[in-house]
Amino acid sequence: MATSKTTKILLITGAVSLVLILIAIIGIALIADQIGRPSVANNSVLVLNVSGDLPDYIPEDPVAKAVGISQGQSFTSLLTQLRKAKADNRIGAVLLDINFPGIGWGRAEELRDAIKDLRSSGKPVYAYMQLGMNRDYFIATAAEKIYMPPPGDLWINGFAAEAMFYKGSLDKLGIEADVIQIGPKYKNAPDQYTRKEMGEGQKEVINAILDEYYGRYSNAIVESRGKSAEDVKAIIDNAPYNAGQAKEQGLIDGALYIDQVHEELKTRLGYKADEKLRTISGFQYRDIPSDSLGLNNGERVAIIFASGAINVGRSNDGPFGGNMVGSDTVVKAVNEAAADNSIKAIVLRVDSPGGSALASDLMWRAIENAKAKKPVVVSMGDVAASGGYYISTNASKIVAQPTAITGSIGVFVGKPVIKGLYDWLGVTNEYTMRGKNAGIFRETEKWNADERAKMEEQTNNIYFNNFIPKVASGRNMTVEAANTIGQGRVWTGTQAKANGLIDEFGGLEKAISIAKELAKLPADKDVRRVVLPAPRPFIETLFGSQESTVSAEQKAQRALIDSLPEDARRAFRYAALFDTMKRGEAMMLLPFELQIK
Repeated sequence: MATSKTTKILLITGAVSLVLILIAIIGIALIADQIGRPSVANNSVLVLNVSGDLPDYIPEDPVAKAVGISQGQSFTSLLTQLRKAKADNRIGAVLLDINFPGIGWGRAEELRDAIKDLRSSGKPVYAYMQLGMNRDYFIATAAEKIYMPPPGDLWINGFAAEAMFYKGSLDKLGIEADVIQIGPKYKNAPDQYTRKEMGEGQKEVINAILDEYYGRYSNAIVESRGKSAEDVKAIIDNAPYNAGQAKEQGLIDGALYIDQVHEELKTRLGYKADEKLRTISGFQYRDIPSDSLGLNNGERVAIIFASGAINVGRSNDGPFGGNMVGSDTVVKAVNEAAADNSIKAIVLRVDSPGGSALASDLMWRAIENAKAKKPVVVSMGDVAASGGYYISTNASKIVAQPTAITGSIGVFVGKPVIKGLYDWLGVTNEYTMRGKNAGIFRETEKWNADERAKMEEQTNNIYFNNFIPKVASGRNMTVEAANTIGQGRVWTGTQAKANGLIDEFGGLEKAISIAKELAKLPADKDVRRVVLPAPRPFIETLFGSQESTVSAEQKAQRALIDSLPEDARRAFRYAALFDTMKRGEAMMLLPFELQIK
């Protein structure tokens, strides 16, 4: 039945009214946000919470915040608060509340660098831990003073690397992984599904990583706490310690409750005895604009985040937790930055174990084109390996921390063979084919000799005709040299620099500094950091779009997945990546998800 003219007018009027109401609400919220920005009293203490997941980047939307929608803290935001505190004359000191931050050792070292940079201004930084594990204490050693409550414990009892294998479970299910890998000694990502224990290559790599981490960890304690290397080794071997014992060992400066630490800060900052310590939380301090402190202004530098496993399509949250780096998203951002003449350089922040070879190459191509127009500098986070290194290799410069994980220059392909599971379930299937290799992705049969030869040919093409030549060209080395340090071998940042895979040690700020230098921008002037792709506006997020709509079934699935233990979610994440190989995609993936505790 046709809609009457009156009904149409009412519908249009209602829609317009709704839009106007929303605009009014947003306008009022933004004004309230401007008015409600916190004031910072002189000689205040900035209290920063160093805890939680701390993803590399979370877009901050002032409209969402103004209407009361909480936004989590990112690692980049944490670094920004430290930069602001250094420049802000109203901040007299910083108190770090360290409580199991979800970052790896590369970013932990980057955070230590930021803390030490802040201390170079003369402002004291105190660290407080209720319980201190290895990584917590490593971060804390960058502070001037370290405190714990009297019932606290310090668990600095060395490093243990965990590797998980699922072949036993697959055997029980009647599932077998059929794989081809370049660099069989080191490119052992499939080992999780084809072995029950570590191979020699994986043992060699993990031991090298543990040596690197243990050495840098020990040196941090030696330098910050005035100990000898022999003393530190004995201290670690005899750990853990309660707070009183940690104080006796000189590992902390006091076993105090937080209110007592506040009293210590009052004395340190010259407060009167009857004055109350003036503090501001990191959550509040985020509302202080960087440009009000003379930061984040000047020429524009694009920051593009590539955090998570690599896949074709748009970046998104993975179905089993973790982020996914989509080639469409990164390529679009790189192209946009390259075409914008107001952007003088590009910094690509890579924190990825790799993934799809196809997606990695698409991003490599965008970076290659962009580099012809302006400098492109890569900043590696905790890990930039395999596909994560592929998209980094042609950058103008590569920057990583000594404890970052990189390299893993290799390729593998594979498929699950589930005939045993079908037999157990009583399922039978039959293929009718045309073409000699039409059944190359059959899930019930291993590759025959001809099929395996074709898959090996495809794998060799990706490695020898694409990956290795691009590493050689990007890093200005011979193909033979690139292959020697390839073969799937994983390197720490220290080893990578010695082998010519990276250029400088440092974090995001170091990468921005190098980008400024390459773009011939003044070293003594800051730049405006422009994150691309630009975050989706709150209104778009609120109303959603066809691409972003999440069904009730998907929400229920996600809730179920979130209830699983992290080890199970991690296994499913890898299984989901392997599942994409059924359509012919080769994988460039870190041989293992490193868990060092």
